[in-house]
Amino acid sequence: MAEIKALQEVPLNLQENSVIESIAVLPVRNLIVYPHMAAALVADRTGSVKALDEALQQDKMVMVLAQRDPDTDQPSPEDLYKFGTLVRIYKMMKLPEDSLHAVVHGVARARVLDVLETEPIMRVRVELQAEQKHESMEGKALAHNLAEQFQRLIELVPTMSEELRIPLLNLEDQPSKMADFIAFNLKISLEDQQAMLELSDVKGRLKALTFLITREIEVAETGSRIQSQVEDKMGKAQREYYLREQMKAIQRELGEDGEGQGEDLSDLREKIEEAGLPGEARAEAERELKRLERIPTVSPEYSTLRTYLEWLSELPWSVSSDDQLDIERAREILDEDHYGLEKIKDRVLEHLAVRSLKPDLKGSILCFAGPPGVGKTSLGKSIARALGRRFVRISLGGVHDEAEIRGHRRTYIGALPGRIIQSIRKAGTNNPVFMLDEIDKLGRDFRGDPSSALLEVLDPEQNDTFTDHYIDLPFDLSNVMFVTTANMLAGIPEPLRDRMEIIELSGYTEEEKVEIARRYLVPRELESHGLSTDDLRLDDRAIARIISDYTREAGLRNLERKIRTVARKSARSVAEGQAPPFQISEGDLHRHLGPPEYFSETAERTGDPGVAIGLAWTPAGGEIMFVEASKMPGRKGLTLTGQLGDVMKESARAAMTYVRSHAEEWQIDPAFFGRHDIHIHLPVGAIPKDGPSAGVALVTVLTSLLTGRPVRNDLAMTGEVTLRGKVMPVGGVKEKVLGAMRAGITTIILPRRNEKDLDDVPAAVKEKLGFCLVDHIDQVLELALMDEPADTPESDGTWVESMQGGVTVSTRDANLN
Repeated sequence: MAEIKALQEVPLNLQENSVIESIAVLPVRNLIVYPHMAAALVADRTGSVKALDEALQQDKMVMVLAQRDPDTDQPSPEDLYKFGTLVRIYKMMKLPEDSLHAVVHGVARARVLDVLETEPIMRVRVELQAEQKHESMEGKALAHNLAEQFQRLIELVPTMSEELRIPLLNLEDQPSKMADFIAFNLKISLEDQQAMLELSDVKGRLKALTFLITREIEVAETGSRIQSQVEDKMGKAQREYYLREQMKAIQRELGEDGEGQGEDLSDLREKIEEAGLPGEARAEAERELKRLERIPTVSPEYSTLRTYLEWLSELPWSVSSDDQLDIERAREILDEDHYGLEKIKDRVLEHLAVRSLKPDLKGSILCFAGPPGVGKTSLGKSIARALGRRFVRISLGGVHDEAEIRGHRRTYIGALPGRIIQSIRKAGTNNPVFMLDEIDKLGRDFRGDPSSALLEVLDPEQNDTFTDHYIDLPFDLSNVMFVTTANMLAGIPEPLRDRMEIIELSGYTEEEKVEIARRYLVPRELESHGLSTDDLRLDDRAIARIISDYTREAGLRNLERKIRTVARKSARSVAEGQAPPFQISEGDLHRHLGPPEYFSETAERTGDPGVAIGLAWTPAGGEIMFVEASKMPGRKGLTLTGQLGDVMKESARAAMTYVRSHAEEWQIDPAFFGRHDIHIHLPVGAIPKDGPSAGVALVTVLTSLLTGRPVRNDLAMTGEVTLRGKVMPVGGVKEKVLGAMRAGITTIILPRRNEKDLDDVPAAVKEKLGFCLVDHIDQVLELALMDEPADTPESDGTWVESMQGGVTVSTRDANLN
């Protein structure tokens, strides 16, 4: 263990203004050693350790010079001050890692005359500085005043020890030593301490110290006054309030209150000027900006008001993108992104044409309605690309709060604008293509009605002054092209639906799906799985088999998933070392996708009397719907199962009434109904069913059951029936026709008044299906009921027109099994 050794006293023989020809230099950091003062030093640099060792071997004297930059590890003569202190080593202790701890005592001020050498230690030639003493009354007064000031500073600064008073009393009659003592214990900068060391005139040193102590006393008194002010205001307030008030008081005393705020607000003012705000918004922004200048930055209201002004400055009040009005270019983009959908493409091109003739045309509001997966959302992106506009999208599914649309008022904590204004800021222009996705799934509860808030947004006559609750200023949305999507129009409130142009997407035919898969889906999945068209080839017949046997949907999502499965398995084969290319044909699908998931069950389910095929519309597209009836002994009971809605139950009772009232025409014993119960069932009972369009199927299935005549298994029907047997029109004809074709149906019975809806059915579908247009249920029964369940000759595909039951039937010869 190292020990501190008191070194033997060596008699000093030094005279003021004498010259020491050679002495070692000990550089120190952040420390000034004064004459007659003791100081502890740690020498951990090689040169410093050698300087101390040499001094111990000689007269124990060393020259201490302070570094100008404390971060310099190997200081040169230029890095050291020229004035320093000649010190005597009083005690020494060895420390780990070859470092030394020394206690030194200042002897005299000294000035470096020459640098003799720098390696291995720095040696210099120095001149001792004589002190200029003054025994005048002014000097004594300065010393006395300095002592009093220092004692006052001790009282004001809690960190200064009271023990400093004792040596101060003993030094009052020695002004030079007292000045050095005060300078050594005063918390001043290194530059000020060095200046005190270089002053050999005692009177000048006393004056300089008086100025420094006066400054320190002012700082201490200011801090004490600030502390007192804060404590008076604090009371029972929390610590956060205390710190905020203290900060304000400090800024006020330093004259820095609002110093950085002015520059910050000038930037905000410049942004507001560049935003191009209209008159009313500009006046509001100026008013709020002036109010912000009067609010302290530490106030909670400051950040709230500043955030509001930033929103005003960042909204695109006058920023618009230029429309690309080249119709041919727009058509190429739409054809490149989507196959088919001619009605929508024509609507977009018409908008461009009108826009070219009338540039100030207000924005359109379109609603794409159709089953999932038919490309409604991607159409919005294509429209934006064709128009050369920015595209933004928000999903409205599950939105319950009106504030999501109109925002919160600024009086609420954490208030923000609604999603309309947020998306406009994100777009950066005031005329983007704005998609409101899933508008039919808006909620409505105690928090408000978002659909009502959308009435102003989607009304071209009102939305030029749309007012968000947070912004509280009218913003022009009339240039925005709004595109909404929905699966079911019934979920959209009537006032909101009235403001939109409805464009229905009914789904794709098998030929369209094959073409879309070949052009878009297959290349996209190959790229996402790291494959090329040379690695995997999926022929059209395989794609068609996937569509018919593995997917039965109006859209394309399941088809995309199946193609992804094939691509994923091919990618695995490549990773396992099998060499491409892979040719996927119809026979390979079982290995990649498993057994077929769908097959035609119309023949096996409709061979017996009492079974018919109806058509249903669902949010996912059209579907066939089996209707079954059975009889049993009973007493006029009618049982309805299959999770039927009230409207469908009423249709079943009406059908039963019609059959009973016309029993004799179909040679049905009228007494039969008094001895039997009838049970009508629609399979897949877990799915709710409702609507009047199953009326013709219900009459047909009851007649089939009671006459024993089966219903044709290639025929499906839809239509509402009155008690007089009239067949009334229904909706969703295109979706039902496409669903029937997917299920393998060849002939469809429709109400005659739905003939106009066949214009929307693709020509390729019309070529594959026969349509029977009827006015009365008797015509349906004549067409649907077979004399016996016997096979008929297969169709040769020739279209014929014949009179059946007084109705013109457009159909073609078909297999009736």
